[in-house]
Amino acid sequence: MEHDPKRTFLIEFLLFGVACVWALNFSIVKISLVDIDPMSFNAMRFFLATILMWGVVLYRREWRPIRKEDWIKLIMLGMLGNLMYQLLFIFGLERTFSANSAVMLGTIPVWVAVTAHLVSDEKMTRNKAIGVTLAFVGVILILLGKPERISLSSDTFVGDLLTLASAFVFGYYTVLSKGFLKYYPPLQLTTMSMSVGGVALVIAGIPWLIELDYSAIRPVSYGGALYSGILSVGISYIIWNYGLRQVGAVRTATYQNLVPVLGLILGYLILGETMTTMQYIGSAVVIAGIIQTRRK
Repeated sequence: MEHDPKRTFLIEFLLFGVACVWALNFSIVKISLVDIDPMSFNAMRFFLATILMWGVVLYRREWRPIRKEDWIKLIMLGMLGNLMYQLLFIFGLERTFSANSAVMLGTIPVWVAVTAHLVSDEKMTRNKAIGVTLAFVGVILILLGKPERISLSSDTFVGDLLTLASAFVFGYYTVLSKGFLKYYPPLQLTTMSMSVGGVALVIAGIPWLIELDYSAIRPVSYGGALYSGILSVGISYIIWNYGLRQVGAVRTATYQNLVPVLGLILGYLILGETMTTMQYIGSAVVIAGIIQTRRK
């Protein structure tokens, strides 16, 4: 596929926007989870994301016939990238510290690079290997600069393992998605995957949805579900898949490591939080890693 430089720049700019949305999402989700349990929240946001996807599909009329041999594969893809990833992440986060989770999720580009090299035509290059390593090291430096340090105690072992598994699952999902994007448009693939995951998460969340006290939920918490469902999941996943097709899996995945950098910047601008020297260094290293992956 020929890569138009202007289109590539636009996609990378949008991927930067996705990182901004995801950086804000952590704080917004925390606010919503005061009133809504994790299972109900996931069911709500994926239901909203799925409705949004189908609305855009009907408007754009961007759809190719689903090949007979792809039906089972697409269902498994949706279960992997939405249901399995979300459940591993939620239950992992409950059993470990946020700093630990950030490190584990920081391995996503590593899993993408290794998996892509093994099972796809996107092979590891020297610049990609250096870039992914730098981005991951930068995330660790950012977290080492925080007051709450990373814990390696046995109390968090299960949570760390679950979160690490979620990172691997999302990395594998990313690589598998790229293969389908050779035939299906990004919007269609996102919609199909989201539909499978959305239905599964709603079904899994039914017991919690029944018990939820909707009258006690504040408007801001409903707003968080809207933000997370429409922006953080719906629109962001579409852009993510466009990125996979346009610039490749590894280059797209490194934008995941911009999330803690942007979280620091937004915390400074919005909340007046201070940044330590180590966090400045870590942010610079992450950015250097992303630039490195863009080199041929």
